Amino acid sequence: MGFFAGLNEEKYDRQYTDRELTRRIADFFRTQVTRLVYSSIIIIILAFIGAALPVVVSRMVDLLREEPTPQAIALVGVTLMGVGVGLWGLNWIRRSLIVRAVGDVVLDLRTRAFRAAAEHDLSFYDQFSSGRIVSRITSDTNDFGQLVVIITDVVSQMMQALILGVVLFRTEWRLSLLLLAFMPFIFGVAAGFRALARIVTKRGMKAMADVNAAIKETISGISIAKNFRQEESIFKSFDESNQQSYHVNIRRGFVLALVFPTLNALSGIFVGVLIYAGGMSAQQGLVSIGAWYLFIMSLDQFFFPVLNLTAFWAQIQSGLSAAERVFALIDADPNVLQTEKQNVPRLKGEIKFENFDFSYSDKESILTNFNLVIQPGETLALVGHTGAGKSSIAKLIARFYEFQKGKFADRRPRHPYL
Repeated sequence: MGFFAGLNEEKYDRQYTDRELTRRIADFFRTQVTRLVYSSIIIIILAFIGAALPVVVSRMVDLLREEPTPQAIALVGVTLMGVGVGLWGLNWIRRSLIVRAVGDVVLDLRTRAFRAAAEHDLSFYDQFSSGRIVSRITSDTNDFGQLVVIITDVVSQMMQALILGVVLFRTEWRLSLLLLAFMPFIFGVAAGFRALARIVTKRGMKAMADVNAAIKETISGISIAKNFRQEESIFKSFDESNQQSYHVNIRRGFVLALVFPTLNALSGIFVGVLIYAGGMSAQQGLVSIGAWYLFIMSLDQFFFPVLNLTAFWAQIQSGLSAAERVFALIDADPNVLQTEKQNVPRLKGEIKFENFDFSYSDKESILTNFNLVIQPGETLALVGHTGAGKSSIAKLIARFYEFQKGKFADRRPRHPYL
């Protein structure tokens, strides 16, 4: 906790499981089924084309040993060029579909988050900083959109590795088993960073939300601060939040920066093992030079999705943490609950408080066993010292806040009207 002292969660924050987060995210994408189906088909085609590239190169290596004709070399060259152009075109179409789908989902998510924030009564904003709420509606929804784009890229690469794995097993099963033996080590190390990465990323986002809140509250009250010559005071308040965000995100970057170099070092060790084992097999005539080269190239194809996943691990964890924070805002329980639906009768103009209790928080009571009747047409002046409850009574009449006990206006404990 020493790394993240002072970063308190909001009371309405919730801890969602991965399954629940996945279900909630999938619900938002139900309206984008058509685009997702088309993009999935393109991803499958891309996987086949990408898997074909190292196979074509390996066949070219075998042809070089047999003194190929110029026509054969030209055919291989044209094939490779076609593969490159096809990958570029299909990737552009896939990205266009995904970006449009993600844009629509982020628009819907941001709309729901703003509606949830707007429907809360004023007591919600007394408890929670409006700057942090703004950060969830703007920055966190953008991070969520980036999460989906990155995941589609990684899924495409994993499908390509799966298809290539089938080709490798059909080519040489012994080297294929050696290649697969490396995978548990890679996935094990990557999984080990998962929980820690989620924690540090979520803390980093909270620290950034504190900075946003400090900026918003400072700028919105800058005229008052200048009237009382408090510029230095508000700067110190901002600097504390900024320094805290700096230190938290430095430690976050240190944790996330360990992932890629660790997996890259493991990959280098496995490449060395495969080069030695494959080279010995090729020398003994157990495999062709082309098949051996195919496995060397395929090692990158196998490890790249995992390494790419870890390279974007920070963005993925930021997206998951952002989804948690936005969903927590949407799911936050309101303090004022509409329990009935009745038509509003003609108002008589009578205002009545009976045995009325009200407080902004559990720590301090504002009105206790309060009774007041204001007859229709009567003019009443509320006089008292600062904090006596004058403004609170006016806000309660306007139903900006929910009271805790007693009866108000229509002699009911809760407001029944729409």
